[in-house]
Amino acid sequence: MQVIVGQIRGLYGVRGWVKVYSFTDPITNLINYSPWFVNQKILVVSQAKAHGKGIIAQFESINDRDEAASLLGAEIAIDREQLPTTAIDEFYWHDLIGLTVINHEGITLGKVDSLIATGANDVLVVSGECERLIPFVINHVILEVNLVQALMRVNWDADF
Repeated sequence: MQVIVGQIRGLYGVRGWVKVYSFTDPITNLINYSPWFVNQKILVVSQAKAHGKGIIAQFESINDRDEAASLLGAEIAIDREQLPTTAIDEFYWHDLIGLTVINHEGITLGKVDSLIATGANDVLVVSGECERLIPFVINHVILEVNLVQALMRVNWDADF
């Protein structure tokens, strides 16, 4: 399984470097992963570093600006196995997408569609009969996350 971790958003210089927007936190974590899967190709990162609010990177097989231009807008994926294992009560966002959300009364609220990062805590966007925004707060709002059963139990009223 592959996980989307960034996107190529620009060119940097004439020697094939690209500007990368990282979805990792912190953004420089993306530098730790290689190879990257871009446009269904395996690209080995030869050099990468933080630059401004993003990252710049160069690949072993791309040596000029024209070759790099063909990658503009492409998503960057890595193998799921490249990610470190999580502790109990820690989850990667992509593991939560698609889980069925059931509240403490046994009412199905929908499925996790996406997540939003906020200053206080992450928020689940749950799509069902209506869209719900549920704070991802373990043991207070989130009662159980069962990845095997693709199920999340929450302490959340169906009327919210």
